Amino acid sequence: MNPTLSFLASLALALSSAFAAPKPNVVVIFCDDLGYGDLGCYGSPVIRTPNLDRMAAEGLRFTDFYSAAEVCTPSRAALLTGRYPIRSGMCGNRRVLFPNSKGGLPASEVTIAEALKGAGYATAHVGKWHLGIHEGSRPLDQGFEHSFGLPYSNDMDARADLPKGSVDSPTPPHDGWNVALHRDGKVVEQPADQTTLTQRYTEEVVKFIGEKKGGPFFIYLAHTFPHVPMFASPAFKGKSRAGIYGDAVEELDWSVGEVLAALKKNGIAENTLVFFTSDNGPWLIMGDQGGSAGLLREGKGSTWEGGMRVPGIAWMPGRIKPGVTSELAHMMDLFPTALALAGTPLPKDVTLDGTDLAPLLFESKPLPARPFFYYRSDQLFACRVGEWKAHFQTQSGWSQPKAEPHDPPLLFHLGRDAAEKRNVAAQHPDVLARITEAVTAHKAGVVPGSPQLR
Repeated sequence: MNPTLSFLASLALALSSAFAAPKPNVVVIFCDDLGYGDLGCYGSPVIRTPNLDRMAAEGLRFTDFYSAAEVCTPSRAALLTGRYPIRSGMCGNRRVLFPNSKGGLPASEVTIAEALKGAGYATAHVGKWHLGIHEGSRPLDQGFEHSFGLPYSNDMDARADLPKGSVDSPTPPHDGWNVALHRDGKVVEQPADQTTLTQRYTEEVVKFIGEKKGGPFFIYLAHTFPHVPMFASPAFKGKSRAGIYGDAVEELDWSVGEVLAALKKNGIAENTLVFFTSDNGPWLIMGDQGGSAGLLREGKGSTWEGGMRVPGIAWMPGRIKPGVTSELAHMMDLFPTALALAGTPLPKDVTLDGTDLAPLLFESKPLPARPFFYYRSDQLFACRVGEWKAHFQTQSGWSQPKAEPHDPPLLFHLGRDAAEKRNVAAQHPDVLARITEAVTAHKAGVVPGSPQLR
């Protein structure tokens, strides 16, 4: 090649690399026990959520977005690994991890944070963890360079003499729970002042954005609320028509507004995917502090729609067109989506259960048809294929001691009957056969992980 042409080609390549678009940032905002009907943009008439409503108006709001489990520990494991919890062993008879649990997210699992850290991302966990407190399963062991938050749910480590009814009291005692606030694995406050958690989590994230605005970064903001006991800062307490539950949710809405404003202020909003969702449905047995699933049936702890269909909002100005989609998607999709944005290959020899959402988010293309499986603990209870959902067994969130098997399975058309009131199994044996076939194929490919919730 002519030396001059060779030089020009090398210069062009260097300039192309220098001006290549930076890798997108990823922020996942994860609430605890937030119901499908608890936001204005999802129909709440009493809880004010202007920032989330604006996020939904500017981004893509999902009507059919799912948690991978009906309680928190397995759903968090699924989000970070892109896998049904049964594959990692993060489900079982205790349902969630407790302070005395011996297990945790296995070190062998690959998390979003680990994969993105390997691609040059700065990584931060802020908020509730609840995936293990032992070596190998803690945030800094699972790909996060920075961590600030609680090791598990805010109702754990309860005071021995805590009066009955304190957990769902409108005014729970500030010193009723001894759960510690950790920074990078070290206790910085015990008990944590829960009235300040949402504010302090938000400040932590805003600071991290400012420090890492050169990118790329991944932030996992896992809020403590609206899980009971319910607390809100003085600026929000007593301000909502919905009582302390509404106060807590409206403060979460404020937090979302602060995070989006920080991205805009630092000039990186257009290069940051923000996804907002919840770990499971509302904890209905908590009464006024149990939230709402809207028109959906049941709530947290069950595989009825109200237990696992949750809010889902994707926001990336200039990249995601404003809209509403009824495409079936779930939190395990966030793993392959984040890696695709980062240009990072999926981990080898790992069975993933998610799908890259990029074609839907950025090109408004429909997702490939696929079944979704509803697990309660380590048992498969239901399956959705298209608009059809079959229940092989059902159990309410907390008041039903044993599951009720169904033979033939119950069948509902979720497009016409999202509340799951009209069983149409007798009229559609062909649909049941198709769903049963999908379940059989799924079970044949599942190798359960070593049980961790013990």
